[in-house]
Amino acid sequence: MKKKLVFLFLGVFFVLISNAQITKATLQASGLTCALCAKAVYTNLASLSFVESVDTDLNASAFLIIFKKNAPVDFDQISKKVQDAGFSVASLKFTIKLDNLKVGNDVHSTIEGNVYQFVNVKAQNLNGEVVLKIVDKDFVSAKEFKKFSSSSKMECMKTGRTAACCLSAGIKENTRIFHVTI
Repeated sequence: MKKKLVFLFLGVFFVLISNAQITKATLQASGLTCALCAKAVYTNLASLSFVESVDTDLNASAFLIIFKKNAPVDFDQISKKVQDAGFSVASLKFTIKLDNLKVGNDVHSTIEGNVYQFVNVKAQNLNGEVVLKIVDKDFVSAKEFKKFSSSSKMECMKTGRTAACCLSAGIKENTRIFHVTI
């Protein structure tokens, strides 16, 4: 019986990761002043198991991160690696392949195992490669976070975790919610 459950779990796991849709991200770090600073961030980002490669643009203090196929992306780990290097994320935009996803302001969507709440977005269908920007506290400046959090009626924007607004949308309690905009 235990073997059957293990095989079932592995089968579901491989089906979920085989549909990986997030392909790359552009991260802008704040506080970088030299090539050594950029190297510290580069080294930390390249160490993540789901990262295939990292390219650095020193002039823009930016990093292009290419993700491995069939590997789930953990945005919180990306932010932590930048912070571990002594810096912060000023902006994180990621490219995701979508197939007729209906979005709108304060609408929740589960994609590739992550829950996203769209903020400051008009109702529309998203198809093909789309660039989304994470607007949570550890992914933008304090000023930009304040702007986006004031445009959302959702309490979860302040905590990054499920709130009453999310529970009514069918999201489980204590789920990590990423707030994104187009």
